[in-house]
Parts: sequence; structure tokens; C-alpha cells
Amino acid sequence: MRKRTSNKTLLIGGVAALVLLGGAGLYMAFGRSDPAPAAAAEKAAPAAEEAGHAEGEAPHAEGGAEAEAPEGFVALSAAQAQAANLVVVGVGRGGGAETRLSGRVEPMIDARAAVAASVGGRVERVLVAPGQSVRVGQPLASIVSGEAATFRADADAAAAGTEAARQVYQRNSNLADQGVVSRQEVEASRAQLLSAEANTRAARARSSAAGAPNASGRLSVTSPISGVVTNVQVGPGGFVAQGGVVAEVTNPARVEMVFNAPPALAATVRAGAPLRVGSPAGDFDAVVTGVAAGAGAESGATVIRARPTGGALPPAGSAVTGAIVTDQTAGGLTVPTEAVQTVDGNAVVFVQVPNGFQARPVLAGRQAGGRTEILRGLTGTERIAGTNAFLLKAELAKGEAEHGH
Repeated sequence: MRKRTSNKTLLIGGVAALVLLGGAGLYMAFGRSDPAPAAAAEKAAPAAEEAGHAEGEAPHAEGGAEAEAPEGFVALSAAQAQAANLVVVGVGRGGGAETRLSGRVEPMIDARAAVAASVGGRVERVLVAPGQSVRVGQPLASIVSGEAATFRADADAAAAGTEAARQVYQRNSNLADQGVVSRQEVEASRAQLLSAEANTRAARARSSAAGAPNASGRLSVTSPISGVVTNVQVGPGGFVAQGGVVAEVTNPARVEMVFNAPPALAATVRAGAPLRVGSPAGDFDAVVTGVAAGAGAESGATVIRARPTGGALPPAGSAVTGAIVTDQTAGGLTVPTEAVQTVDGNAVVFVQVPNGFQARPVLAGRQAGGRTEILRGLTGTERIAGTNAFLLKAELAKGEAEHGH
């Protein structure tokens, strides 16, 4: 466009020059001056130059006009969003109220063992101390018991009687084949063998239940689980009664959260429900594993058990709080709470649009379980900025400040 304009200017300048030359020729030819042509030539040259400048500036004015972005728009490419760890999520459905719970981290039922003596006796040795790690079947203490010695003797006697009955049965079977004894005697000896075997099994079971003592009545009290010894309640030389606790063992890796909840919550909370937990170590997500109505020892409150969906729990005994969504509604729209930002005093969410995000005003409702109800402003089909949505708010404020300057 510039080149074309320059050509037109040169053309107009050439015409003006020809007019001047023509006037000079007329003056020389006729020997007199004619002011009119000269004046016209002088006026034509500046006019042509001004026209050339006007035509050359027009395109610049058109090219300088820029279309302004709509209000609330933040230009952001997919690569920039990924670099900023900006997570785009869909609009969910649900909603409801949030109930706060208090609880503690406790060992699971099968992670605690109060190891007791199966028979009364004298404590010969204590083989563990509090804080010591033990494995399944490891001896905790050694006991000498007269009762246990009796059980072992009964088992040995029953085994001897079974062996004698077996020999009688085998001898009668051989004699019956030779026609010496009747088949009736063979059947009788077989019945005695079966009875002796039953007595032997019973005697051995009693001896095993007593701790499998040796002939002297000495037995070991062993741990039924792997874990850490938390308490030892006997000492060498002491006497422990049948059923008396020798030591306590806990597996610290098998723990769960136990919450006390109002009795009415038992009708609305089910296993598998999500739970948001707060602890001194930070917040994390969990899932309900069991609900027991009236299981509270004194208050009769509902007991809710839960486990984390990922990661490890704080140590046993740690206090925790829980937030569980109840009274859910199926038709409401919800978004992550962090997706709702405040811009100029209004709640907005940033909806993904081509080449960026558009701030859209919304009417926010209740909050529960890390999500916020959206009562107006969304249709449910949008994709919105979730995690780190505050970065878009900051970028929007920055753009408005620059525009104001």
C-alpha cells in the first residue's frame, strides 16, 4: 500500500513539474509573464503532497484498530494451564448438608491381642518387654503348670490305648482270615479301636488348648499376632491364673478411625460413603467402612468406622475430625469449593472457552465435603477451572490493573 501511494505522489509531482515547465516555456515564447499558471502550479504541488500523505496514513489507522477481549476473559493456552497446574473439571451433581464428627485413630479389632494363660501356673520366665516387636507364634512367657502336666499325661495315655486297640484289631483280622476267630470278634475289636482313636483326639485337643505342654507341664504362652508388646502383666516367679493376661500386643500398622455420631445418622450413612478427615498432620480423604447404631458404650451413639483412601493414618490415639455429606439431593449442581472465586464482591467460576477462561457469575449455595452447590449460573455441561483457580483470578486482576493505566 505504501509503494502504491508513493507512485501516486511521484505522478502528481511530475504533473506539477510539467505545469511549471509549460508556464516557463510560454513566458519565454511570448516574452511576457502570466502569473495565473505559475500560481496554479505552486498551489498544485502542496495539494498533491498533502493528498499523498493523507492516502498513506489511512491504512495505518485501519491496521492499528484492535478488538478488545470481553470483560472477565483470561487468555490462557493449554500448555500454560498445564504449566500452572491448573486442573479443569466437570460440573458435578449432588449437594446436601455436612455433619461434623469427632473421633480417634484406634487399632482394628484384629490388631489387638490380650494374650492370656490357658491354664494356671507358675511363671518361669518372661521373654519379652514393652516396646519389643514380636511375630506370630513367638513365645512371650514360659509357665510350669500341674494342670497342664495332667493334660499331657492324659493325651499320652490315650495314644497308648489307641495303639493297643489297633494291634488287637489287626490280630483278630488275621485270625479271622484263618478261620480261628469269628467275624463278630473282628467287628468288636474294630469298634474298640475307633473309640480309642476318638479319646486320643480329645486328649490331644485338651493338651493343645493348654499350650501344648511337655511331660513336665512346661509350656509357652505365644503371641497370636505380629506387632509390638504394649504391656506385660506378669513377672518371673509369679503365679498366673487360668485366663489371666500375660501381655498385650498391638499391630501399629492396622489402625482405623472411629467416630461418634448422632443416633439419627445411622439411617443416612452407609459403608462406602466419602468422608473428609482433618488431623494434626493435615487433611485427607477417607471412606466409611462400617456403621453401628447404638454401639457407643455409654451414650448409645452411632459409631462410624473409616479408613483413608490413600496414605497412612496418624498414630493410634491421635484425635481426628470428620466431615460427612448427608441429606443429599440428586438434582443439584456442585463444583469443587476452590473453583468458586470472589471477583469484585461477586462469586464466579472460570469456565473453559476457546483460548482461555471466562469468569461467569454464579449463585453459590451450601458447602459440604469440599464441594459447593451452584444454584444459578451454570447448566451442568461446562468444564471449569478447579484446582488453582485462584491463579486465574490473580491474572484477571492484573489485566484490569494494566488496562486502567
